[in-house]
Amino acid sequence: MFYWLMKYVAIGPIVKAIFRPWIVGRRNIPREGAAILASNHLSFADSVFLPLVIDRPMAFLAKSDYFTGRGLKGWATRMFFKGTGQIPIDRSGGKASEASLNTGLQVLGRGALLGIYPEGTRSPDGTLYRGRTGIARMALEARVPVIPVVMVDTDTVMPIGRRIPRIGRVGMVIGEPLDFSRFAGMEGDRYVLRSVTDEIMVALQRLGEQRYKDVYASTAKARLEAERH
Repeated sequence: MFYWLMKYVAIGPIVKAIFRPWIVGRRNIPREGAAILASNHLSFADSVFLPLVIDRPMAFLAKSDYFTGRGLKGWATRMFFKGTGQIPIDRSGGKASEASLNTGLQVLGRGALLGIYPEGTRSPDGTLYRGRTGIARMALEARVPVIPVVMVDTDTVMPIGRRIPRIGRVGMVIGEPLDFSRFAGMEGDRYVLRSVTDEIMVALQRLGEQRYKDVYASTAKARLEAERH
């Protein structure tokens, strides 16, 4: 109920009126059944716009920091993220990564849509970076299709470091579902996981025609920060 109120009454109509989001390929999202929506990640706002323009409820795995703030601001941020379908996860690695995987599998097990950013973090410069293999493991374990999603101009509306968005149009391009059933039962093979992940990233690159670099976004971000200092 809270998600519905935020999407259709409190937040959704206002955001749509201001940013006039457009979408191409809406028919590629199944009307029922579980699926993973694999998106490039340009802006903090990506997780807000995508759920607003599709008809089905969906959940995004979001870093737990967004849910732990204190005071009125922390409460408002927490309510906003919960209302837009975000699920807190610990991205520190190790056992935390396993817990995040299990959280995603629970969402898919309910027959719902799960949004994932294969790059693991926002692109620091608009480039598409190497995917993390967690998405492949989820897709193979849950036996669900992966639908590539390209966010357009969300980094122009809300670039990294900006707290108040600029006024502008944003868009989403939804690609055709990717079927990995040929790898059923092979989620424990790291070479298969890398192959599946790379296939997802190729689909994203072709759909959005982004420049691609075969390094992790976190590595590129660290290099850029080191250069600034």
